[in-house]
Amino acid sequence: MLFGYEWDISSPGAFALSILPILLRGLWVTVQATLLGFVVALILGLVLALLKAAPLRLIRWPAGVITEFLRDTPLLAQLFFLYYVLPDYGIILPAFMTGALALGLQYSAYTSEVYRAGLEAVARGQREAARALNLTAARNFTHVILPQALPRIVPALGNYLVSIMKDVPVLSVVTVLEMLNVARIIGDRTFNYLIPLSMVGGLYLIMTLIASAGVRALDRHLPQHGVPLK
Repeated sequence: MLFGYEWDISSPGAFALSILPILLRGLWVTVQATLLGFVVALILGLVLALLKAAPLRLIRWPAGVITEFLRDTPLLAQLFFLYYVLPDYGIILPAFMTGALALGLQYSAYTSEVYRAGLEAVARGQREAARALNLTAARNFTHVILPQALPRIVPALGNYLVSIMKDVPVLSVVTVLEMLNVARIIGDRTFNYLIPLSMVGGLYLIMTLIASAGVRALDRHLPQHGVPLK
């Protein structure tokens, strides 16, 4: 029994049905960690991309160093640092929040490069036309540049969403009961790893297919050409 669930090991089918509810609880944790980590990666990645595009080298250089550090160090090392080192300085976060933050920080380095490539792909004439219409820098970015960059970067960002989802099991090392960790515990207690791990593999396949389909649908509905200046 785990979290009040009883497992019927009388037959493979009965065993699979009996462990499905707790695996679905682990699935919900996996989904939450994926979405929260992705949101952090999207926001922080955009911030890093804008800082690296700043005209001042004093701003560009630190942003580039941070990006390289996040990209070139293992996710597990970053997770351990947040979970074990930050409490020494009075920053104590729940295991789930720590894990989601670690995922977001790691992938923000990759999303920042996606943003950079998308922003640089916008034609220079669009920027010059916006300035000719006396648009402020903020309106130029939000109404002209970003809407044209998004269709170019959505597929790549979708790939990172799936990658974050598949990296969530790393959070088990800090006691987060995501889906794969739950399956491992079930296997440890029943000595039957085949069924829970196979079910987790199937659930991951379903999730990645849904996420990929959603990204493709979003990509089809986004405008693929320049936006009119108003």
